[in-house]
Amino acid sequence: MKPSGRGRFITFEGIEGAGKSTQLERMHRRLRDEDRQVVLTREPGGTPLGERLRGLLLDPEVGAMAAETELLLIFAARAEHLREVIEPALAQGAWVLCDRFTDASFAYQGAGRGLGAERVAVLENWLQGDFRPDLVLLLDVPPKVGLERALTRGKRDRIESEDIAFFERARSAYLQRARADVGRYRVIDGGADLETVAAQVDQAWESWWRGIGG
Repeated sequence: MKPSGRGRFITFEGIEGAGKSTQLERMHRRLRDEDRQVVLTREPGGTPLGERLRGLLLDPEVGAMAAETELLLIFAARAEHLREVIEPALAQGAWVLCDRFTDASFAYQGAGRGLGAERVAVLENWLQGDFRPDLVLLLDVPPKVGLERALTRGKRDRIESEDIAFFERARSAYLQRARADVGRYRVIDGGADLETVAAQVDQAWESWWRGIGG
């Protein structure tokens, strides 16, 4: 399918172990099978500079850093990501599927680190203006379940090493944002089995697509 007009920006959100990456890859395959132009990316990361910043942010040997430093590094990576990858792809009519975006900053740094939504919103508005994802698929999972899943991937990174209260705060912030904008957000039960989660994602996607006249 040839690009027609501006593309769509779809993000997959959720705490560790929610199953985002699995569902994102699955949606990537689906859209390619529909002959759409698709860009698959992630945050923090997505560019050479962003990936280097990601490595720094997740490296457990880095240890503690000021919450403000963490937030600003993530937005630095995001600025590069937007200008170099996301905006050009959308302008060319591609669909961009992104593993996390600014909702993660509200959840992890705003709530998890206790910086507050207001500070994150200032950076969001400065960097993005009115640019927001067209659709946010939030895979929701209890932190205990998510962290147990994350442990099966091997050694914990710097973020995964936080205590469960951190992820409870992050999860609550995600759900609060979803409740505040039901038009753009779809909440998926990430604690269900893989086939059930996939079916929920498909249903959420199709209801959104119909809703915008797709």
